[in-house]
Amino acid sequence: MTSSEVWDRETAERYDADSAEMFRPEVLDPMVDFLAGLAGDGAALEFAVGTGRVAVPLADRGVPVSGIELSEPMVEQLRVKAGAARIPVVVGDMATTTVPGQFALVFLVWNSLSNVRTQDEQVECFRNAARHLGPGGRFVVELWVPELRRLPEGQAVAPGSISPTHLVFDEYDLATQGCISHHYRHDADGTVRYGSGRFRYAWPAELDLMARLAGLRLEGRYADWSRAPYGSESPSHVSVWRKE
Repeated sequence: MTSSEVWDRETAERYDADSAEMFRPEVLDPMVDFLAGLAGDGAALEFAVGTGRVAVPLADRGVPVSGIELSEPMVEQLRVKAGAARIPVVVGDMATTTVPGQFALVFLVWNSLSNVRTQDEQVECFRNAARHLGPGGRFVVELWVPELRRLPEGQAVAPGSISPTHLVFDEYDLATQGCISHHYRHDADGTVRYGSGRFRYAWPAELDLMARLAGLRLEGRYADWSRAPYGSESPSHVSVWRKE
């Protein structure tokens, strides 16, 4: 049984609206360009495909895309945009679920690896990616870098992102590398919605070791999808591992 939380119907129905900033062309276009370039003439598989935020525009670029998704309500939202023939999806967890075919690219974006809350399962995500890749294929992960330096001395909670409509406070458990993100959303009618999500953070060096266990080698690490250099101040990274 996966440790990931399963998003329910209400969350799935609100997902695109709540995440509207992540659908903006300036966010999606560099990502789709990056992924399409790696896929080349081959097929791509998205772990945690969700409502198709990335899969649909990547398919629009002519890349054959399949997906794995834990939440059936999220797949139902995807089906409003694209049918099963266009973007096949298998419902299951990304650590063990397999789909038919061999892929040039497997990708896992927007911090979704953290949804798997044990190290063992994160290792299995890398192994599952490797199982689906052909020789020379790539596994791409977009993941946040834990901002532990922002923690006040003796405290475990730090602000994440703050905007007029969305406040996030992250509560860290340093012993387990666990994190609870507390979300407060201000809706147009004046109400405030609270939600939370549980995650396991992992450092880039830890991911490189997971990749090595799966027979993958680091090919490149960037600060963003435009391939800006990754450095000690980067809040997130896009990492590419190649199957040996």
